[in-house]
This record gives sequence, C-alpha cells and structure tokens, in this order.
Amino acid sequence: MTTPVNTARGSGRQLDHPTPAEIRLEGVLHALSDPMRLRIVRELAEADAELPCSSFDLPVTKSTLTHHFRVLRESGVVQQTYRGTAKLNGLRREELAVLYPGVLDSVLAAAGDRTTDSAAGSATDRS
Repeated sequence: MTTPVNTARGSGRQLDHPTPAEIRLEGVLHALSDPMRLRIVRELAEADAELPCSSFDLPVTKSTLTHHFRVLRESGVVQQTYRGTAKLNGLRREELAVLYPGVLDSVLAAAGDRTTDSAAGSATDRS
C-alpha cells in the first residue's frame, strides 16, 4: 500500500510513495539504470538537501523530466513533497541504506568513476 505524502498545507495535492516494505531492489536498479535519472540522483546526493524540479538542468523536455521524477518516486528512490507551488525532491538515502545496504553508494560511485573515465578519455582524445 503506497503512502500519500502531503506537506503543502491546504493544497490537497498528494503524491503516492511506496512504503519501505514496498520498495523492491529491481525497481530501484531500474530507476537508476537510466542516465538522466542517475544524474538527478547524483545531484540530489551531492546537494544532500531537497531540491525543486526546476533546479535540474537536463537536456530533456519538461514532460520527460516529469516522467523521470515519477519513475524515481514510484521506485522509492526519491520522496517528493509540495511546498507552495514547488515540488521538492529528496533522496530516500536512509531508507534505501537499511533495505539494501551499500547499493545506492555503489551505484553512485560507479557512475562517478564512469563519468571521470569518460571525461579523461575525452581530454585524451582532444590531445
């Protein structure tokens, strides 16, 4: 059973999030397998704070960005809450660490290594 989350007082807008018992490893890994979603998660991890959707500068349309956030929310990777007119996104790091110890950090570390490797390869290619 998903849990509706609503922090916008009086707004009536609620977003469904999976409970920790409903978060499945295959759903988390699927959500993190897309480069744009992984980029969103990396930015949230680096910020260590909730960020509004508008703070992400990704080369996709608004509807595609909305889709990516929905996949992340429905898989249990992020928590979304309304504050006024802004939808804030926070990484569910603690819950994921309890359910699947080391998975999120390992994926983020591997993605960081891949980014560093490709940047180094690009610099070498330009030489």
